[in-house]
Amino acid sequence: MDMAHSVVEAAEQLLDKELPVLDKGFVRLVDYLGSDDRIVQAARVSYGPGTKSFRQDKGLIDYLLRNDHTSPFEQVILTFHTKMPVFVARQWVRHRTARLNEISGRYSVMKDEFYIPEGQNIALQSSDNKQGRMEDAVDPELQEEIRRELEDQQSAAYKAYTRLIDRGLARELARINLPLSMYTEWYWQIDLHNLFHFLRLRLDAHAQYEIRMYAERMLEAAEAVAPMAVESFRNHRLGGVNFTSAEQNVLRKVLGIPDTGSAAAGETWLERLPEHIRNIIEAEDMSGREKERLAVKILQGRQT
Repeated sequence: MDMAHSVVEAAEQLLDKELPVLDKGFVRLVDYLGSDDRIVQAARVSYGPGTKSFRQDKGLIDYLLRNDHTSPFEQVILTFHTKMPVFVARQWVRHRTARLNEISGRYSVMKDEFYIPEGQNIALQSSDNKQGRMEDAVDPELQEEIRRELEDQQSAAYKAYTRLIDRGLARELARINLPLSMYTEWYWQIDLHNLFHFLRLRLDAHAQYEIRMYAERMLEAAEAVAPMAVESFRNHRLGGVNFTSAEQNVLRKVLGIPDTGSAAAGETWLERLPEHIRNIIEAEDMSGREKERLAVKILQGRQT
């Protein structure tokens, strides 16, 4: 099958544009390979491009993502140039399913660029989350005091670094006391399936604020490349939740749903629901197929 090169106008408009993040960082989409078309082409290996309608393509992508058919999404690849504080990069690099090349302090003299959080993002340690901050910022006076202290510490560290460089010390040694707030840059290439995994974790409310800001910009770029896939991702991964079997049993009891077997001949799963639940579902702005899938989930706790 001849798989034509994908050109997406929204992605073309975004290429090489710096999407600002934090005070000095950015996300820049520098290249992409494939789009929604490539996903459906890969899934329908016996069909050529253009043989299905927009609605059918959208439905197929939704089916693939909903049922964890991951390999077609791996056909789409995005390459980013990003600039972020080192502490963000060290969280980021925990995602090992990408290819990256980072600026090296062994070869280059590092720039005098450091991250200082905005006042509203400066908060005390959370009392119930060992790795996060409280939701409410400290008072404005303390915000400015902390910002000045961070800036003073960064300035002192960079001055010490440049003194060592000026004395001829090897760059790989001069850099070792530089703080985590220093900005670094890298090129990061990842397929869409693994990007969705990264985004699902890093857009979560429990992720650190700073890396969430980068994830939001990368989701924006992914949406320009593969809008149908991102729509399904938002619906099923970002906006969806899973229930354990024990939780499903509790929900059935709350909803007053009896244990059930297979649907009778000619009977839909939706028709097997108690009337008060069926009426609620029928009133929702969902397709008939979506309503039937929901009924199966409620009655049998399985995906269709």
